Amino acid sequence: MNPLMTVIVLALVWGAISGNFSGLNLLLGAGIGAIAVVLLSRISGSGRSLRRLRSAISLGLLFIYELLVSAVKVTLVVLSPNLRATLRPAIVAFPLTIKSDAEITLLANLITLTPGTLSVDVSADRSLLYVHTLTLDTREALIADIASGFEAKVREVYA
Repeated sequence: MNPLMTVIVLALVWGAISGNFSGLNLLLGAGIGAIAVVLLSRISGSGRSLRRLRSAISLGLLFIYELLVSAVKVTLVVLSPNLRATLRPAIVAFPLTIKSDAEITLLANLITLTPGTLSVDVSADRSLLYVHTLTLDTREALIADIASGFEAKVREVYA
């Protein structure tokens, strides 16, 4: 769709949302639509920015999925009749492949915000992230889950 047609459609959508199809209101909608078209054309003109945006959205969706799954798992643990048998708390040293402070901070926050896990510390050489988990099946499974999930997505965002 060409930019002029996009601005016209956005002006009509603006009129429909506001419930007012007066000339001044449609002109306001066209102005806002033109600004949106200019900004989006600048973003989409840069392949890296668009790829980074897609990666950030993908990371956000993964976080929401993990948040929901973890909340259900923690709920089942808390409601289990034999809580002592269900809990298997542990601290695992997760080997980091990401190195920048921003990447490590984002990964640590994502882990901490997910129910049942908590980022405890980062080693001085920034090669290990210590993660506390409420129920540990195996150390390898937890490391693989973080590495293929959050860490891979964080690496994509900052690539």
